[in-house]
Amino acid sequence: MGIYDRDYYRREREYRLSLGTPRSAVVTIIIICVIIYVIDAFMPATRGARWLSDALSVHVGTGVKWPDTLSRPWLWWQFVTYGFAHSPENLGHLVFNMLGLWFFASEIESLYGRKEFLRLYLLMIVLGGVLWAISVYLSGWLGRHEGAFSSSLYGASGAVVGMIVLFALNFPKRTVFLMFLFPVPAWVLGVLIVAGDLLGATGWTRDTNVAYVVHLTGAGLAALYYFRRWNLGQFDPLGWLRSRLRRRPRLRVHRADTPEPSHEEVDALSAEVDRILEKIYREGEASLTRKERRFLEQASRLFQRRRR
Repeated sequence: MGIYDRDYYRREREYRLSLGTPRSAVVTIIIICVIIYVIDAFMPATRGARWLSDALSVHVGTGVKWPDTLSRPWLWWQFVTYGFAHSPENLGHLVFNMLGLWFFASEIESLYGRKEFLRLYLLMIVLGGVLWAISVYLSGWLGRHEGAFSSSLYGASGAVVGMIVLFALNFPKRTVFLMFLFPVPAWVLGVLIVAGDLLGATGWTRDTNVAYVVHLTGAGLAALYYFRRWNLGQFDPLGWLRSRLRRRPRLRVHRADTPEPSHEEVDALSAEVDRILEKIYREGEASLTRKERRFLEQASRLFQRRRR
């Protein structure tokens, strides 16, 4: 049996959009955000805002009511948690972000795999938060804020914008409904979102409650990820250590001018191929390392030669 005759390559990729699917990272993120919002709705208001959302948010400036995040390394975990908190006074803030995740990020997860999706999603949140905090500080130092200045950041919109842009890059001709009414190609939606954020970031709009820097960071990361063909799993600093600690049989792929492999070697090759193909099915092709890709190519040539 050749590699591409196996079940992993014959069965369709499953789009896990059901709330009952435990392996969907998108559903898990939505549930966490909703739980935080509901808990926060019942929390007493302190310091003029809800306690939980404020505790999870990023705070920057000289006049903040909460400790400044950027200048306190022990608070840098807020660069992750702010992406799961939303305005308790604005239900639409939560609803529209979660709808964006549901309709667009679900297909991105199915395309790239659960782990790779989570890596990219969290990278968009963290980098967006850091760049936004730096931009607020620079604005204060350059005199754009008179006297004490402060600002807070929460919401998943930066990562959501990034996922919409990545969706548009992967499926540019897919029909989506703008404002749930007007059918347009996905690339049109992506262009409109990025253009709106660019106008907002340059001061063409007066909505100061929107973190345009975070949105543009997500969009920029999506473009880099797509055009540079990144695989964030290969940047795992502990991956090399785990690969060396994991014991595997010594496998050898024979070239055309070498003797035929024994039955034991063929069985070992098949077992390793099955493991790699199962990894593709679970986590997506982007999760493969270069060594695994090279092994699949060599094993495929061997199996094809044996079938002749």
